[in-house]
Amino acid sequence: MFHQIEILSNEQNRKLNAIRSFIKNLNSVCVAYSGGVDSTLVTSLAFEQLGSKAIAITGVSPALAKTLLEEARSQAKWIGVKHLEIETAELDKEHYSKNPKDRCFACKKELHKHTTYLSKKLNYKIVLDGVNLDDLGDYRPGIQAAKKAGVVSPLVLFNFTKKDIRDISKALGFPWWDKPAQPCLSSRFPYGYEITNKRLKMVEKAEEYLKKGGISEVRVRCQGSTARIEIPQNQLQYFFKKYDFNELVNYFSNLGFKCTSLDLEGLISGKLNR
Repeated sequence: MFHQIEILSNEQNRKLNAIRSFIKNLNSVCVAYSGGVDSTLVTSLAFEQLGSKAIAITGVSPALAKTLLEEARSQAKWIGVKHLEIETAELDKEHYSKNPKDRCFACKKELHKHTTYLSKKLNYKIVLDGVNLDDLGDYRPGIQAAKKAGVVSPLVLFNFTKKDIRDISKALGFPWWDKPAQPCLSSRFPYGYEITNKRLKMVEKAEEYLKKGGISEVRVRCQGSTARIEIPQNQLQYFFKKYDFNELVNYFSNLGFKCTSLDLEGLISGKLNR
């Protein structure tokens, strides 16, 4: 069992004990594991309670940045859980690549086609994911696809908020407890703007460039041939001092962007849903 190294509130302790008991009683589970702090907490507790009867599955496609896949691998190794990677083909489906408003439904449908198949094939009882209570307040059509596939969200069942997840992860000594949210690269495109492998790579490399400069949380929104950079507002001054704008614009231009801009409102998760 992971040792608790920091104090939690009584309510958070109650939630932690409840989810541990719930997972233990499942006997065996597959976890849809992205490497984000939410699914990693579920994966960690599943391994803690079930050992080899818990397995983590990551869907790999061009929409998953390579750096995030490497982080997922590293975290799974740290936990000790068996980690499988599956190639998903959502980009081959028009209901995804054409980028309609319910694109995420097509994504999760494709993902859980594989997770539920592997769960049955490998004799694991159920598939869990990392959806939490706060996710229900945003536009997340993928949640419905997961429900249709029979996937269970234990963080929702026991009312875990994002704050609970970070606090508990920190208390259990997980070094990624404050890892920034990193939605898939397809979330950088306005609905109706076609998603292609080439465009995903443009965004991925643009964000890698900015992260190497020291800004860990960044989105490069791709609108037409324009790159619109979003970073936390409290890091704007750092951005102005750190980056050579001519070099940045030239780099983005070589990637294929004809215009590069900075969003002065700052980074707002899910902004394109507006």
